[in-house]
Amino acid sequence: MPFVGLDVHRREVEAAIVGEDGGLQLRSRFPATREAVQEFAANFLHATDHVALEATTNTWGVVDLLHPHVAEVVVSNALRTKAIAQAKIKTDRVDALVLAQLLRCDYLPRVWEPDEKTRRMRRLTSRRASLVADRTGIKNRIHSVLHQRLIPAPEVDLFSAKGRTWLRGLALDEQGRQAVDSDLRLLDATETEMAELNGILARAGYEEPRVRLLMTLPGIDLAVAQAIVAALGDVSRFPSGDHAAAYLGIVPRTHQSGDHCYHGPITKQGKGHVRWLVVQAAQHLATHPGPLGVFFRRVAKRKNRNVAVVAAARKLVVIAWHMLRSNEPYRYAVPKLTEGKLARLRVAATGKRRQGGVPKGSARPASYGTGNPTRGIRSLDQAYEAEELPPREPLAAGEEAMLAAAGVIEFVRSLAQPKREPKRRKAAAE
Repeated sequence: MPFVGLDVHRREVEAAIVGEDGGLQLRSRFPATREAVQEFAANFLHATDHVALEATTNTWGVVDLLHPHVAEVVVSNALRTKAIAQAKIKTDRVDALVLAQLLRCDYLPRVWEPDEKTRRMRRLTSRRASLVADRTGIKNRIHSVLHQRLIPAPEVDLFSAKGRTWLRGLALDEQGRQAVDSDLRLLDATETEMAELNGILARAGYEEPRVRLLMTLPGIDLAVAQAIVAALGDVSRFPSGDHAAAYLGIVPRTHQSGDHCYHGPITKQGKGHVRWLVVQAAQHLATHPGPLGVFFRRVAKRKNRNVAVVAAARKLVVIAWHMLRSNEPYRYAVPKLTEGKLARLRVAATGKRRQGGVPKGSARPASYGTGNPTRGIRSLDQAYEAEELPPREPLAAGEEAMLAAAGVIEFVRSLAQPKREPKRRKAAAE
């Protein structure tokens, strides 16, 4: 039962094969191409072999090629492997041999291997994050051109249709004009690519029940829900919501020695763009009328807003883990806002709009003909049923006591009742 260690780089792969007794049997170096990897597997690997390699950019492509040839392919956590096997001499040959020996001794810290569906979601969400970063960089460059020339931006959104018309008609020197025109073309191209990718993500998100489940959380839209689902993958691999939050790096660093325990800033492990999205989602909780809003405001009062945002982001991940484990939507969502999010996803993915108005056979509202029109708001349970989400469980006695202590029990009870609210007139909205 040989054990194989592969030190995979962008251009080359260093391989080391050891036997059950730890003796070195083979060393090999070959290009990091599909043909070379397949040739190495056909010539030197057997169905009883175990292969180890570290998680890198091209790891999963190598893993897919090796799986048909060996008994097991183990992907190791590079940071934890380094902590276990730090050597004074570090070369590719040493790294490959260390991986093989750690695998033989069963000391190799493994990472979870996502399925193809999760990998695809990770690629799509990462690409969207890259396009958002590109768009932000382009907009910042245009702002820089204006700042350098002491030109104040107009009151309107600089990158709306009106703002872009203003930019194209702005009198600038030759160099400034060329820079702005070039960046506007790049901005148009980037937004076109983003629109295409958003359509793909919308269709994938609508077909994924976990994404629609997480969208019931306040502040979490399609992009955040998909990023969380892609990052966490199979939530059963986390024993608790705290472990899921630690996986995303939204937990404080802890240093304890004797009687002293110090909690520092968050660890920032895991996917940075997922953590950033969750933190941005937590910004919306400051005014939420439910328990999450109460928690946010309490922490902000005791500490400060930044601490409250990060603490609320951690709580969002913990609640998301519980929701995915129990397959239940968020219990204290605002019906109107939640139904709007889910409806926008449905329309973007399928183009299907639900018919509004009073159902046939129903009495007209009391406001009919008074000149003060109203609109009906479904209860939270009706909204979930309309969007084909699982129902909420009844409130337990302990849960009601917690909600009463937080001062939100009346709000939570009101979620079960449909209501009507005045329609916003167009003139008043303007």
